[in-house]
Amino acid sequence: MQVAILAGGLGTRLRPITEKVPKPMVPVAGQPFLHWQLSDLKEQGFRRVLLLVAYLGEQVEQHFGDGRRFGLELEYCYEPEPLGTGGALKNALAQLDTEFILLNGDSFLKAPLSEMVRKFGGGDFEAMVSVYDNHDPVPVIPNLKVREGRVVEYEKDAGEARGFDRIDSGIYVMKRHLLEGRSESRFMLADLWPPLIAAGRLGAFEVNERFYDIGTVDRLREFEEKVRDYFPNSFTR
Repeated sequence: MQVAILAGGLGTRLRPITEKVPKPMVPVAGQPFLHWQLSDLKEQGFRRVLLLVAYLGEQVEQHFGDGRRFGLELEYCYEPEPLGTGGALKNALAQLDTEFILLNGDSFLKAPLSEMVRKFGGGDFEAMVSVYDNHDPVPVIPNLKVREGRVVEYEKDAGEARGFDRIDSGIYVMKRHLLEGRSESRFMLADLWPPLIAAGRLGAFEVNERFYDIGTVDRLREFEEKVRDYFPNSFTR
């Protein structure tokens, strides 16, 4: 299955690091952050990747090229202006497969993607979200409820006070036609969820691992410590 990565973030909270490099190219343990995402995809057997780039995106393409030297097939779609996570996907509509996996370009989650794809294909879902119960806490407020393998409520920053007990952990499987029906060019990915939730067609895939994001310098350092555990063969002890 094709994998799309939202790799166009500005990384404003990482400045001055991101004044000269785009967020996916921020160094982590001697490699760009995106290197570790692509390495994980390759290890899991996924080869076809579409990178949705924007701010300083040419640096991403200059470094990774067509992906052949990494054992991958990489394509690029440039966002002409900030369109939001959903708008960036719609901008890439012509390059997206009928069904695809979607990753956030500033967070890393070690998840069994083939298993997630199988669960998606085995149900009547239009999209599926990876969800995490926060047993190893991450600095994100719970924002959804899950019942019997489906998302039944989703609200950004809703919090535990309203009974939200899961976190959207940043991996999705979805169908392209969800984007084809949008008339606006700027919107967020989460804007697609309400009608799917109402119809019972937004699946939930429970993951045991927490995700690591690089939204701040402290979180970047946290992932830098963890990456050696995930990719031990990339480092000399």
